[in-house]
Amino acid sequence: MVTLVKTSLFALCLFLVACATPSKAPESLYEEIGGQATIEAITNNFIKEISFNEGIYRYFEKTNIKRFREKFNEHLCVSTGGPCTYTGDTMLKVHQGQKINETDFNTTVDLLVSAMAKAGLTYPQQNRVLKVLAPMRKDMLYK
Repeated sequence: MVTLVKTSLFALCLFLVACATPSKAPESLYEEIGGQATIEAITNNFIKEISFNEGIYRYFEKTNIKRFREKFNEHLCVSTGGPCTYTGDTMLKVHQGQKINETDFNTTVDLLVSAMAKAGLTYPQQNRVLKVLAPMRKDMLYK
């Protein structure tokens, strides 16, 4: 009986130690959402969403889409913890002179949310992406 209790106690301790052992480091948001392929899907979806929205498209109609695609990919990659380097201008410089109002900003965020959903991101993942992008809002509105 004592041996059975000791064996059971040993097994319980072993189980508890195994549960307490740290697992691998948590994935970055970049890795969690699927890496570069997903970043590119979000960007391509976002460009399509913008092209179908007349009110927002006017902000982009003179944009070099190839450059926008490249820099937006870099920006999303860096913002989500990916292994990229952002080589574009600051958000303030990019949006200077556009005088983006609250309504258009919110509409653009909605387009981005739609682009992320079409790329397969869950709602919590979408919210995490928006959370890392949110601090840049001040550099975009009314500039």
